[in-house]
Amino acid sequence: MKSKLILVEGLPGSGKSTTARLTHDILIENGVNAELYMEGNLDHPADYEGVAYFTEEEFEDLLIESGSLSEIFQDWVTVKRGRRLLPYMKIKNELGSGFPDELFAAISKKDVYELPLEENIAESWEEFAKQAAVDEKVYIFECCFIQNPVTVGMVKYGCSDEITIDYVKKLAQAAAALNPLLVYVGQEDLDKSFRKAVTERPEDWLNGFVHYYTSQGYGLSNKISGLEGTIDVLKARRELEYSILDHLTMNAYILNNSQFDFDKHKGNLRNVLKRYHY
Repeated sequence: MKSKLILVEGLPGSGKSTTARLTHDILIENGVNAELYMEGNLDHPADYEGVAYFTEEEFEDLLIESGSLSEIFQDWVTVKRGRRLLPYMKIKNELGSGFPDELFAAISKKDVYELPLEENIAESWEEFAKQAAVDEKVYIFECCFIQNPVTVGMVKYGCSDEITIDYVKKLAQAAAALNPLLVYVGQEDLDKSFRKAVTERPEDWLNGFVHYYTSQGYGLSNKISGLEGTIDVLKARRELEYSILDHLTMNAYILNNSQFDFDKHKGNLRNVLKRYHY
């Protein structure tokens, strides 16, 4: 059975974004109908990007506090298993300055990715898998399968490895009917690859990244700080992600991209995809 879902994972600076785009390009070149969803896509079919979660009571309170925006929120909200899900980033993009910053900040604190993994919402993967099973195309997801759970579980909350591993296994089980293929982009020298990424990205990105990785969860409990400390957290994250790979039963490949040799990496990726798509 051909895979209908390709999951591209790896640490920041490993080349996973390039790999996700290459995967899409290779499939299209070989006549495969494929759709790519990069990190941060607000229209993601399985991942709750930019979505806030409310109980019924909390949402009613929000409507009272939001004044003239209450009707808009009511139009946009969806109810799933008793939960109120509000795509606040999409609303912000549509309303712009019409969405007050103070209200936006308050709603963003209820983002799904602010929830501990024990309370997080995984059923979106089940709903996606049912639809994707009948779609005549291959889906390509960057980051959301391993990176997001590890970032929330380990980095943000410092929870046990078992909790994070079990959560990812639930996602894998939900998507099992799609015969997922996981491509993990590896780097032998994490320090070097991350520092390379730092030189290529804005300073604000680095400052935000370091703050997120050192001010809470794993970083805070281990008294980690600065760029060097952030790299230490990334090393711990890599260890956990490799452990997750060991616990998965799906087809998974680690592609060594340490040399950042584009043509070689594309060739290796093409060989993997040949086994499942063309």
